[in-house]
Amino acid sequence: MGLMHEVFRLSPELALFLSLAAGTWIGKFKLGAFQLGGVAGALLVAVLISQVGITIDSGIKNVLFAVFIYAVGFESGPKFFSSLGRRTLREIALALVLVISSLATIVVLAKIFALDKGIAAGIAAGALTQSAIIGTASAAIAKLNLDPAQLQQMQGNVAVGYAVTYIFGSLGAIIICVNILPKIMGRSIREDAIKAEQEMMHGAMVLAPGQVPALPDLVGRVFLAGPVAGKSVAQVEALANPLFPVTLERIKRDDQVIAVTPDMALNENDVLLLVGRRKGIVALAPSLGKELDEEAGPAMTMKTADVFLTNPALIGKRVDELREQLSADVRHGIYVTGLKRGETVLPFKDDVVIERNDVVTLYGSEQDIQRAVAMAGPALLKSPKTDLMFHGFGLAFGLLLGLLVLRIGSVPLTLGSGGGALLAGLLFGWYQARKPLIGNMPLPASGLLRDLGLAGFVAVVGLQSGLQAVETVKNNGISIFLIGIVVTVVPLMITLFIGRYLLRYDNTAIFAGALSGTRSANPAFGEILDKAGNAIPTAPFAVTYGLANVFLTLLGPLIVALV
Repeated sequence: MGLMHEVFRLSPELALFLSLAAGTWIGKFKLGAFQLGGVAGALLVAVLISQVGITIDSGIKNVLFAVFIYAVGFESGPKFFSSLGRRTLREIALALVLVISSLATIVVLAKIFALDKGIAAGIAAGALTQSAIIGTASAAIAKLNLDPAQLQQMQGNVAVGYAVTYIFGSLGAIIICVNILPKIMGRSIREDAIKAEQEMMHGAMVLAPGQVPALPDLVGRVFLAGPVAGKSVAQVEALANPLFPVTLERIKRDDQVIAVTPDMALNENDVLLLVGRRKGIVALAPSLGKELDEEAGPAMTMKTADVFLTNPALIGKRVDELREQLSADVRHGIYVTGLKRGETVLPFKDDVVIERNDVVTLYGSEQDIQRAVAMAGPALLKSPKTDLMFHGFGLAFGLLLGLLVLRIGSVPLTLGSGGGALLAGLLFGWYQARKPLIGNMPLPASGLLRDLGLAGFVAVVGLQSGLQAVETVKNNGISIFLIGIVVTVVPLMITLFIGRYLLRYDNTAIFAGALSGTRSANPAFGEILDKAGNAIPTAPFAVTYGLANVFLTLLGPLIVALV
């Protein structure tokens, strides 16, 4: 034990990464349908390691949580602001249910078990994982007419209650939001996250990284000219349905690939490479000669590019108007495969109006793509590098917001570093979606910030408070810990049932995000994101999380007044 203590004293970061590694490994094991998950696993391992005596700087915890919550906000910023409106009234109601039921539970238990104001406030701070309650409760206690010794003891009891109950406060929220809620809803988080994402994308197919459709809409096929011999290239292309255009991209004649021009006449044995919409090529195929294997055709590479629409001639026009106004030469060989406005996927239909800064995804040859980019606007190049200047300013802005304090009477209200970083991430993510030429952050980079930030934050909490929590339980009995379990479980379950049956949440992923936010349950939210596989739970979490930071913080002086 002494050797381990000395090793961790010399290198406290070793304890952190050992907690991450071992916790992630433990979190993979399943007991029936229950799986602890990497975040909760890291917390438990960190508590175990803390028993040898660990001193680790709180600055590490603050940095890890700031980068986690900023990355979450950045990914979900566009979706969050587009979701604001009357629909958020349900999230406001859910947050109020949680805070009212929490206050009632704590006050009732304090009366039953004769808890003093300090212990009760500490249990609230730990069981609800809202550290700000420690500050507001201690400030309220300081205003009581007590002698200095009583005052010091009661304020110390706040820390005791917090240390004993915080660990299950984090773990219990994970169990309820990630394991129990899907059982009650009857559907998995992942299942409903995919469903919600498909609805958001107007029915477009949602593909995970590495997935491709078995029947792609755009295809290339090789035919002999046969019956169309003597016709020009333009005449062959005109045989296709205008709604499903086809482009004759390459001709192989006498084993030589020759340049294609609109007025070029075809020979009977010419090998034609046709590219276009599947429906168009299938409809045109009977008019052509025999279809050949791809090896017999002329080789060609196609390209996909995202283009930022900035040309004033395109802005404010309907899709069908653009189709009529743009000449066939301009449109030739260019296929639109997607249209986005921020993070919202738009259907590419005749009545859709193009707005400035819309992003269109084009498919075509290198030459055709270059022509389209010159006409429409700059191409969005997917860089593997992160714009550290943009995101450094984003985090700095968020941390400055977190320093601001609004006082209502004697109660200080503040976003804190976490709330400030989340708000900054939402704002900077929204701005980057509108100006995608700056502020690049590849998904793998934001994924690393989320995973390492959250698991590392939780591990540091375990390393800092684990020893004190275990010692306090030994010295003061198990009653505080058990009361903390009740304060963790009862309000969450009340809120869960009210959300399900009165507020009518019917999507598991959205409900899980909202429920975890009402408790500021960051570890639970991290597990929810992992289960969802996309950012769908983030928008409701962001709304309820912001409300919880205010509502739960107010519990400190209320508990001191009512207990």
